[in-house]
Amino acid sequence: MTETPTWTAAARTLADKVTANAPGWHEAVSNTPRHKLVPRWWQRIPNSTAQQWELVNPPEDSAELLHAAYTDETLVTRVGPAHADHAAPGEHGKGDPTSSSTLPGLIVSMAHRLDVQPGQRLLDVGTGSGYSAALFALRFGDDNVTSVDVDPYLVEAARKRLAEFGRTPRLEAIDATGDLPESEYDRIMATVSVRPVPPTWLRALRPGGRVVTTIAHTALLITADMGADGVARGTVQPDPATFMETRQEADYPGKLDDVFVTARVREGEDVRPPEGAIPDLWQEWPLRWLFELDTPGVETRAATYPDDGRRVAWLLAADGSWARAEDGTSPLVHQGGPRRLWDDLERVRRTWEEHNRFSLHSMRAELSPQGSYLLSPDDSWRFPI
Repeated sequence: MTETPTWTAAARTLADKVTANAPGWHEAVSNTPRHKLVPRWWQRIPNSTAQQWELVNPPEDSAELLHAAYTDETLVTRVGPAHADHAAPGEHGKGDPTSSSTLPGLIVSMAHRLDVQPGQRLLDVGTGSGYSAALFALRFGDDNVTSVDVDPYLVEAARKRLAEFGRTPRLEAIDATGDLPESEYDRIMATVSVRPVPPTWLRALRPGGRVVTTIAHTALLITADMGADGVARGTVQPDPATFMETRQEADYPGKLDDVFVTARVREGEDVRPPEGAIPDLWQEWPLRWLFELDTPGVETRAATYPDDGRRVAWLLAADGSWARAEDGTSPLVHQGGPRRLWDDLERVRRTWEEHNRFSLHSMRAELSPQGSYLLSPDDSWRFPI
């Protein structure tokens, strides 16, 4: 009698957990050896001051590997330009994550929303480790699944590892914001965030087709169905999802540290009290995401002064605009550069309050190759995406 591989029990336990609301995916999760796709990864070094990561390289089929692979967690496989596969023992990575194996529960939740039907053609944007492609291929057949990633190494590694357990979906190394490998798809799911929603996706999506994606620098998850008029209409989903943004280079552009040096302590060209309380943008995420939709590309930082507990928030932009807001007994806002970023934030907050602080998942999406938008519930506030 052939002994059952030890990973199968772990995979079934994971499937029991992550497919409770999507039982159709239980078999796929139970029979996909995630540990074969993510043999090593980066782990953030706690309290590191420069976003440092240590390599986790457990022995093949070890308890440590199986525990990590079949826990519902994201495993970061690439930091900056450095993939964990290429790191030497003891080597440290530095920077922002640039690829990962997304937590299985989120993949299953999005795949469930995608509602793929037998025989439909599927585009999986963001191959990464190949885990989502493996799930789709097992359930719907290799010939119906195309998976793409901008990184040629990721594609080749996923292709090799998928083939080791019999999965052979089509994999291509391309920039998915441009031309696609096929001209028509019934379903498109992206595990990278985008803005704008690529027109090529919408031109390739058949009438009745569905796209599930997130908007860059927010956790807004959108599901939209393509109409006969060439416009995909849908909504923001109630559960947020955060993904790395699409990229064309080996790494993302650097942080705005030069602007921060100016904004950190300099007297502003414009100094005034704030309108109302200074928001905690890391807790008041609906406001932060509305601000991102309205005024894209603003970097947010925050700190608490250790001597008196005062909070301070910074807004930074690549054009040199900056704002610093300090609370306390006499709150002040300092602003400099060509734009007044805190004015923009307060304008967004006022407008949202005028709209009764609507829930973000009540927003509608209208996506077309000519232009895509998120709309407030009364359609009076439109954000290009």
